[in-house]
Amino acid sequence: MTVKLTLPAQSEMLSKDFIYGVATASFQIEGGKDLRLPCIWDTFCNTPNKIVDGSNGEIACDHFNRWQDDMKLIDSLGVDAYRLSISWPRVINESGELNQAGVDYYLNILDRLKSNNIKAFVTLYHWDLPQHLEDQGGWLNRETAYKFRSYVDLISKVFGNRVHAYATLNEPFCSAFLGYEVGVHAPGIVGKEFGKKAAHHLLLAHGLAMEVLTKNSPNTLNGIVLNFTPCYPESDSLADINAAAFADDYLNQWYIKPLFDGKYPEIMSQLPTEHQPEIHDGDMTIITHAIDFLGINFYTRAIYRADTDEHFLQIDPPNPRTDMGWEIYPKAFTELLVSLNEKYTLPPVYITENGAAMADKIIDGVVNDQDRVNYYQQHLNAVNDAIEQGVQIKGYFAWSLMDNFEWAEGYLKRFGIVHVDYDTQVRTVKASGLAYKTLITNR
Repeated sequence: MTVKLTLPAQSEMLSKDFIYGVATASFQIEGGKDLRLPCIWDTFCNTPNKIVDGSNGEIACDHFNRWQDDMKLIDSLGVDAYRLSISWPRVINESGELNQAGVDYYLNILDRLKSNNIKAFVTLYHWDLPQHLEDQGGWLNRETAYKFRSYVDLISKVFGNRVHAYATLNEPFCSAFLGYEVGVHAPGIVGKEFGKKAAHHLLLAHGLAMEVLTKNSPNTLNGIVLNFTPCYPESDSLADINAAAFADDYLNQWYIKPLFDGKYPEIMSQLPTEHQPEIHDGDMTIITHAIDFLGINFYTRAIYRADTDEHFLQIDPPNPRTDMGWEIYPKAFTELLVSLNEKYTLPPVYITENGAAMADKIIDGVVNDQDRVNYYQQHLNAVNDAIEQGVQIKGYFAWSLMDNFEWAEGYLKRFGIVHVDYDTQVRTVKASGLAYKTLITNR
């Protein structure tokens, strides 16, 4: 089975300075539930009809117990970096003090990465809010932003020089919109009056954390990870073009414009007052704290048409699609990166997640996931095209290292470049993983 990923001979992505990595998130792989506080995803999983297959993250990939083998696995792929997230409820007690056992778990991982010369890209919040904070209002409670600052202060001090880069938040859009507006992610709250309030407190938390990281960890790259689903009009009618532009402001620009321009998109004035965030004096100054890098996550685009009842209506995506039902449209990746670079004065960019769920089959111990290899090939080319058009991109992380708990989809969707048998926990590197390794190690 010879499956390859290639890039143009002169590509900057073939230089040794370009960072290649793999990414995971704590709740999706760790398990080890009994040795941490409950989080909002535990509660969500235990709520009937929220997870498609009725599963939970109590064992997941059992990474909590198998981390040493998983470190060998990461090392075997030849990557330069590993993007992992810290479980807030594993490292902070309800009293707000460090839980040393949880801290030691991550110190061991960070030390192992360092000894293997693999850069640690640490995400401080990847959606697993401690449940006791949700009970006090979660991200609808402004105080949660200050609790986050306290957690970041403690953990960044104890991690010391083990970390290469910190991201404050992963995909605040998902936390705010999916969690507090449409309710398909934890904590499952529904209402347009909630989404933008949660988003503002998340961005405030980011700014407060940046102040702490700049002080405690000045030698790391400190930034944030945002996800983007570029918005395209269904037709060239003015109504559809306006609908797509409104969707883009509401779903994408809402999370980046405050970081660089110190304000929300102008569509805010079109939202009912009760749907708008509560902005205090000085908030936007905190939110615009300079960042060392911007992490960008990309999977697909979305197509919109005008609607008489709503500002925009998303239509079903055309083929080809991944197993998530997401259109494969790599051109949107290049166009996104170039447009963001034109719209804002960006710091260096890392592609912190990109990948595809495919309906993998393991046959005779082999996963020949040619469809995923094709997805990676197309999207690596799209990144290269953006670099050639002047976007300063410094690294690329495949999502994901291994199959895992895919949030509301449970274990039904596989994003990994490593296959996981959830009954035996056996890991098998897929064709995509082997191709990725070959690309990285042959630079």
